[in-house]
Order: sequence, then C-alpha cells, then structure tokens
Amino acid sequence: MALTQRLEFRQSQSLVMTPQLMQAIKLLQLSNLDLTTFVEEELERNPLLERASDEAPGGEAPAEAGQFSDHDGEDSGSQGGDDGFGGSGDAFEPGQEEWMSKDLGTRAEIEQTLDTGLDNVFSEEPAEGAARNAQDAAPSVYTEWGGGASGDEDYNLEAFVAAEMTLSDHLAEQLSVAFSAPAQRMIGQYLIDLVDEAGYLPPDLGQAAERLGASQKDVEDVLAVLQKFDPPGVCARNLSECLAIQLRELDRYDPAMQALVEHLDLLAKRDIASLRKLCGVDDEDIADMIGEIRRLNPKPGMKFGSARLQTMVPDVYVRPGPDGGWHVELNSDTLPRVLVNQTYYSELSKKIGKDGDKSYFTDALQNATWLVRALDQRARTILKVATEIVRQQDGFFTHGVAHLRPLNLKAVADAIQMHESTVSRVTANKYMATNRGTFELKYFFTASIASADGGEAHSAEAVRHHIKQLIDSEEPSAILSDDTIVERLRASGIDIARRTVAKYREAMRIPSSVQRRRDKQSALGNVLSNALSDRSRNTEPA
Repeated sequence: MALTQRLEFRQSQSLVMTPQLMQAIKLLQLSNLDLTTFVEEELERNPLLERASDEAPGGEAPAEAGQFSDHDGEDSGSQGGDDGFGGSGDAFEPGQEEWMSKDLGTRAEIEQTLDTGLDNVFSEEPAEGAARNAQDAAPSVYTEWGGGASGDEDYNLEAFVAAEMTLSDHLAEQLSVAFSAPAQRMIGQYLIDLVDEAGYLPPDLGQAAERLGASQKDVEDVLAVLQKFDPPGVCARNLSECLAIQLRELDRYDPAMQALVEHLDLLAKRDIASLRKLCGVDDEDIADMIGEIRRLNPKPGMKFGSARLQTMVPDVYVRPGPDGGWHVELNSDTLPRVLVNQTYYSELSKKIGKDGDKSYFTDALQNATWLVRALDQRARTILKVATEIVRQQDGFFTHGVAHLRPLNLKAVADAIQMHESTVSRVTANKYMATNRGTFELKYFFTASIASADGGEAHSAEAVRHHIKQLIDSEEPSAILSDDTIVERLRASGIDIARRTVAKYREAMRIPSSVQRRRDKQSALGNVLSNALSDRSRNTEPA
C-alpha cells in the first residue's frame, strides 16, 4: 500500500462554546448573591464598566454647601462685612484685638499681678503637660467618638457591632483560668478544637493521647475538668453523658435517674413499663423523671452561633392582579445595574498610541458590552420562566398546596420554546415570593401520581400534604396505619402504593403508626394524671 499526500476540503458543522457563551450559561444558574459578587469582580477588573446611579445629567454631582463657602467668603470680604460676617471676626470677639495689643509689663510686674512665679504657671515639661491635656480633653467633634455620620469612605456601621462569641472562644476563656500547667492547657485546647457545634466530642479519644504524646489518664483528667465548663453538658461524648453532666449540675443524678439515662433507647420507644421496672419507681415518679429529662438541653453548644444565617431574598414577586390573575415581576434589588462608559472609551481611543493598549481597551469594551447584554438576557429569561410556572400552577396560588399540579421541566421548556437545560439552570437557586410564602422555583416541579379513576394525575407534593393532614387529624384511639392511609387515598382518587406512603411519611419525619400510638397514649396518660392530681388537690379539706 503506497503512502501519498493529498489535500481535501471538508464541510462540517459544530457547536463552539466561546468564553462569552460559557459565561452566559454560568450567569443563569448563579444566585443573586453570587451574581452580585461576580459583577463586583468585573467592575474592579474592567475600567469601562460602571454602576448605574441616579446622578444628574452629564455625570456632575450637585455642589455642596462647602463648595460655595469660598465664593461666599470672597463676596463677604469685598462687601466689608456689612452683614456682620466679615473676615476679621470682630462680630464674634470684640475684645480680642484690644487684649492682644495691651502691654503686660515686665516679668516682675506680671508675677506680682498673678501673685505667683511664672515657673509655676508655665511648666518646664511641655511634652508631659501636652500629653495630659490631650488625654483629658474631650473630642472636639462627635465623630471622634466613632459615632454619628461621617464623610469618610471607610466609615462602616458594622464596626460598632459586638463580635459574636463562639463556643470555642467561650471554652478557651475558661481553659486559661482552669489550668496553669502548659501541658494541661495544650491537652485542653486540643480537645476544645475537637468539639463540634452541638458541644460534643468524638466518642474515641485514644488518638488524641497518641498525637499529643500524653497518657490516657492525663487526657481523661483534663476532660473531667472540661465537662464542668459552661454551658452544662459540654464536651460530652454521647447523649447519655451529656444528660448525666447536666443532672449532676442540678444534683439530680441518683441511681434511678442513672438507670433512666443509661436506657434512653427504651425512652425513645416509649417503653414506660420496662423503664419503670429498671428504675424501680412508680408511674408518677417515672413521669416526673421523664419531664426532667425533657427540660435538659441535648445540644448545649447550639446557644453559641457558629455560622451566620443568610437571609433569603426572593428573585421574583407574585401578586394578585386587579383582573383576578397574577402579576409577576422581578425583584429590582437583586438585579445589578451596570453601564458601559462609552465617553471614557472615546477619550482614551484618541490618546492611546500603542497597539497593545488599544487591544486591551477594545477587549474591555467587548466584555463590558457582553456583560450588560448577558445580565439583561438573564433577567428576561427568569421572568419568562417564572411567568410560565405561575400560569401552570394557578391552582396552587389560588387554593393552596392541595391543588399543586404535576409539572416537569419539559412542559415549561416547550411552552416558552427553550431547552430543558436552560430551564433547569434558571430555576436553580432562585426564589419566588408569593401570597402563600417564599418557595424555590424547583418546588413547583413535582412528580405525578396516577389517579385511581383514570382522571387527572396528582402532584407528589399535594399527596404528601394530604398524608400529613390525615395523620394530624387521627384520634389517639384510632391511629392510621400505612395500609389504612392507602385505602383512604384511593377513596379520594389517588392510586398509590404502601411503600410510597411509607417513603413520603419518613421524608416528612413522621414516625410509624406504632410509635405514634405510644406517643399519643403517653401524652393522654400525662394529661389524665395531671387532671386527677389537680382534682385531688381541690377536694382536700381546708
């Protein structure tokens, strides 16, 4: 087979992802906070981008009073101070010039007038006196105290907010007082660093002794002191130890309470009979002990804030319209406003002579123009998708969750003539404020569950809401099992399997029928015992 060289022409089509297109796709799925951060970075990087502000035409800010004071001073000086505000200041201090021109006499005359020596009046240590006067003097203006309005750009109100105390800092302060030996402080600080936000330590501390090169006894001794720190129950290795520490603090850790704390699994199952037998107490005592356990804090470290919660800001508002429909609008506060400074580019293009500089500013102009268009296209796409969601889920906004329809990305994409991936990116990390609360856009996309009578399918979220309503309305004497819930749902026209009901129930963190029966019977028993005790107190003779 001979090897030859030849030239061929081929025509083909391919989709090329330019950097601008990739950035536009990225902008679609950014939340409003991430978008603000991205735009801030672009404003710092691109000199042709600027924020859109409500300035006067021409970009000139209105002149302030301080800018006119110089001209006023010149005019008043030329008028000779007819209005009493001349430049000499005589209107304010009429005797100043007379006092300055007065002859005070010789040193002896001055000392005789003051009845003391000048050495006592004028200190020989001017630096020390000036420092003392500066320390005792009050600030001349209010802003020197750090309060009030300030014209400084670095002025920040957050600088006056007290720093939030974390659990680690709170424990470290107590550690410096509890131990004086450096080795114990090192072990204690290492254990504090292992404490999670709930206030718990890992169950196994054997590796801590190995890493620190200390004995297990030393670690246990330090741990015993740490468990006495505030808040009570901190530095425990499990829930039982956490509750035991708090009970010791309250002087309530007797043998009966110890047996209860060591068998919390039976308490979780509501097996009161077994607990009563293990603790060796009667029904009234076991009820009081369970009440004391409930009043304890299972997560003592949660009272210290570890992370600041971010407020959820909606991207879209949905309001009832005057015609009975729904009015959809974007939240303008979440939309960054940027403009391309064409005037600045025109001035620079006349003065720049180097080819490299011209190329840089040309690219900056293209990037700035693309960003403005991409932000506008993003806003239009979000509004279009949100409007279609409101149209598809009109029953939800009018009647509630029970009327939520099954909806998928393809239905919305076909209605607005876009691709499913575009709709998926738009609905990610976007929120809608409605008359029924604030929801993520993905909340309105739910799976469909077939109807028992062959009618319209039901939304999975609506079925979950129906299941929760059935369980909330059940009587303590007639707890609904999963099979009973299936029968009632089918009677309502919802064709659903028992395992699906169990899955939805567990997703909503609703216990099983057996556990719910124990909980409600226990609650009912507590109510009856309290009623009987109150009745017995009222019937006692005075």
